[in-house]
Amino acid sequence: MSDYVVDARELVKIYRMGEVEVNALNGVSLQIARSEIVAIMGPSGSGKSTLMNILGCLDRPTNGEYYLDGEPVAALSDDDLSRIRNRKVGFVFQQFNLLARTTALENVELPLRYAGGNGSRKKRALEALEAVGLGDRINHRPNELSGGQQQRVAIARALVNNPAIILADEPTGNLDSRSGKEVMNVLLSLNRERGTTLILVTHAADVAAFTQRVINLRDGRVVEAGT
Repeated sequence: MSDYVVDARELVKIYRMGEVEVNALNGVSLQIARSEIVAIMGPSGSGKSTLMNILGCLDRPTNGEYYLDGEPVAALSDDDLSRIRNRKVGFVFQQFNLLARTTALENVELPLRYAGGNGSRKKRALEALEAVGLGDRINHRPNELSGGQQQRVAIARALVNNPAIILADEPTGNLDSRSGKEVMNVLLSLNRERGTTLILVTHAADVAAFTQRVINLRDGRVVEAGT
């Protein structure tokens, strides 16, 4: 098994809009170790979203190699990418992306349903909610929860399949400072107690301060990487 849960080599992503080519990534290489906490930062247009989509198996690079948890995924079909994504990646988004008419427990069960999980779905979803401190809110719908609680439901949904990485895109962007700190503490506790690898895509220096390493992008290139 590779020491790196993320091993990306010379990633290039070119978008073609008519006769115009946009180089979103220009040879990005990075490695992220198991259980590491990393922030990916950069100004708008730096390539952060494109890199996040490739690392999360939502898109493929035009050129380059990408190994996720030791598996080569850069050239997989859409169907295979979808299967890898469901098994290996947990997503946490700024907008929470919860289903409004379903309970916290049902929202967390969704990835297990997509994966064809069996009768243990409810038990695993409950365990995930308990892990983020919401064992007493399992039957509440999103409109009955605070913003911070909704984001914790989203985190529970991200971890219910025991993914290789959790990829969080501006996870505190819609929260006040207190709720944002609570959400970051939940993510850090998952890393500490479960060894979950965390990749945070963020503009916020206070969020990046929680991480072990910052990878800075500019014009589709890594311009600085360090602690």
